[in-house]
Amino acid sequence: MQRDTVSINLGDVGARAAHHEGELYTERMTLNMGPSHPATHGVLRLVLELEGDYVTKCEPVIGYLHRGDEKIAENMTYNQFVPYTDRLDYLAPLANNVAYAIAVERLAGLVLPERCQAIRVLCCELARISSHLLGIGVYGMDTGALTVFMYTFTEREKLYTLFEELTGARFTTSYTRIGGVARDMPEGWMGRVEAFLDQVMPVIDEIESLLTRNKIFLDRTNDVAVISKEDALAYGLTGPNLRASGVDLDLRRDNPYSGYEKYDFDIPIGTKGDCYDRYLVRMEEMRQSVRIAKQVISTMPSGLWYAEDARKIFAPPKAKILTRMEELIQNFMIVTEGPQMPAGEVYFEAENPKGALGFFIVSKGGGVPYRLKIRAPSFCNLSILEKLVPGHMMSDVPVILGSLDFVLGECDR
Repeated sequence: MQRDTVSINLGDVGARAAHHEGELYTERMTLNMGPSHPATHGVLRLVLELEGDYVTKCEPVIGYLHRGDEKIAENMTYNQFVPYTDRLDYLAPLANNVAYAIAVERLAGLVLPERCQAIRVLCCELARISSHLLGIGVYGMDTGALTVFMYTFTEREKLYTLFEELTGARFTTSYTRIGGVARDMPEGWMGRVEAFLDQVMPVIDEIESLLTRNKIFLDRTNDVAVISKEDALAYGLTGPNLRASGVDLDLRRDNPYSGYEKYDFDIPIGTKGDCYDRYLVRMEEMRQSVRIAKQVISTMPSGLWYAEDARKIFAPPKAKILTRMEELIQNFMIVTEGPQMPAGEVYFEAENPKGALGFFIVSKGGGVPYRLKIRAPSFCNLSILEKLVPGHMMSDVPVILGSLDFVLGECDR
């Protein structure tokens, strides 16, 4: 049978299936990617519509890890909710703790001593290094560079050893307390941290030598999934994804907290907003975090690691609870009724490794929040997938997802 020639440009996402004499020449296929798929970095499901190898439509489906954290907070005291913040971005629990604690402290009107603030900054920057190490390691695997993961995971293990020495836990630390931190740094810990910072810099350089000028990595990331400055702002992107698109915004500098204004550091900014820029921004952020951490260690002030005026919030030392009636009663009231907060509203957001993590708390007084809303950076960063993915090949999807570096724990909450 003689057939007329039908020309179809698969690169045109608006191409329509062509019919001739009742026969289908091209056909679109719907494909479920996830929620159980290694390239989706968690329980994310993408409903993809494909025309050949090209994606014409992408519908992200979330909620497979939803635990109702915000509703749980309404039935817990302010102190009891701290461990739940570990389970948001579980790659940077130390930073999550700090963001939540600062929000409650601002509601309570607490002023923290300088040593406590410096310890928190050190924890946040180590958490950023840890998060980016894993993010870049798995991003390398997404693009076919398996060796990078071995380097990054080795360094991350060293960090987890340091976290365990400080907090008693490797993964879900729950180290920060409302009004301070759980305990002071152990003797010699800062020296071990500084030794790690010195030896991790050559490793970062080695990782960059494996990826930055790698022809395969460049081909798979350069000019792929470009996010314009306007789109990044319109879709609410924050963190490295926003800065990679050329937006010079970092809350640590622009709205400083915990004494960040005391430290000197640069904000890496991208030029094109593609997958390659998002990788470069995170690489440089690790170097800047090392720079900040070293400044914190060299200028660490003495003093208390908790606010003295937080006695009705911060649990007394255990030795006093077991030996003194006043501290025993105080601890009993904090545990049973929760720290008594004034009525009011507060919103605070911190510059986390994934972006701006915000907590909006509504209090009617008492020991339990009336409402708590979490502004999760991964949730906002994923919102652009519906626009970003169409027009790319199916093989580009894992690269795009890896470049956004999201965590479903804080996306679904």
